[in-house]
Amino acid sequence: MTIELKEHERLDELQRNGYRIIQNPEKFCFGMDAVLLSGFAGAGKGDRVLDIGTGTGIIPILMEAKTEAEHLTGLEIQEESADMARRSVALNCLTEKIEIITGDIREADRIFEPASFDVVTSNPPYMIGNHGLQSPNAPRALARHEICCTLEDVVSGAARLLKPGGHFYMVHRPFRLAEIIVTMTRFRLEPKRMRLVYPFVDREPNMLLIEGVRGGKPRMTVEKPLIVYREPGKYTQEIYDVYGY
Repeated sequence: MTIELKEHERLDELQRNGYRIIQNPEKFCFGMDAVLLSGFAGAGKGDRVLDIGTGTGIIPILMEAKTEAEHLTGLEIQEESADMARRSVALNCLTEKIEIITGDIREADRIFEPASFDVVTSNPPYMIGNHGLQSPNAPRALARHEICCTLEDVVSGAARLLKPGGHFYMVHRPFRLAEIIVTMTRFRLEPKRMRLVYPFVDREPNMLLIEGVRGGKPRMTVEKPLIVYREPGKYTQEIYDVYGY
C-alpha cells in the first residue's frame, strides 16, 4: 500500500513481519523503551489490548507482530502523532486489528467501557516538575514531561479500563519506583513482575519494566537484569533478540 508522507516524515523498518512505521524526527521518534516494553508485555489469544499514550503507534504495531492479541487500540492525545499512527497502521494493512483513537486518558471513561480490556500498556511521560530539561518542542515535551497526564492518571485509567485479573505493563524510570508501586497498589493494580534495565553491566539502571494485575494477590517477582550493551556500540544478544535482528 502507498501512503503519502508529509514534510519531514520518514519510513523506518521495524524488523518484524516486514512492518514499517512513519516518524517525524523533527517532532519525536520512538526509543528503546517502547521496544523493550513490547517485548516485556504479553497478550494471549483473543485478548483486547489498549496502549495509553501510543504516540506514533509503535507498541500496538510491535505487539500485533509478537502476540496473538485479537485487537489492539492506541490512545493518543496529539492529533499529529495519532495521524501518523493511523497511516502506519494502514501502511502495514492492519486496520482490522489496530485502531488509533485521538483522546485524553483523563476522559477515558467517555471513550471506552469500564473493564473492557484484557491488557493495558503504557510508555508514559517520565519527568515531573524540574526533572530534566523540558524540550521547547511541544510533541517532545508532552512525551517526556507530565504536562497532559500524570503517573496517577495513567495508573488509575488503566485500573478502570482493565477487566478483573487483567494485566498492566509499563516502562518508566527507576528513580520513581517507590511512587510507582504505591500508586499501583492504591488503585488495586498489584505489582507482580519487575525488571531493571542497565545500559552496561557496571552502571546504574536507567529503565524499569513493571507488570501489575488488577485485583491480584501480593507477591512480586524481580527478574534478572537486562543489560543493553556488552561494549560501547554493541548490543547484548538479548537486545538483538528483542529487536528481531
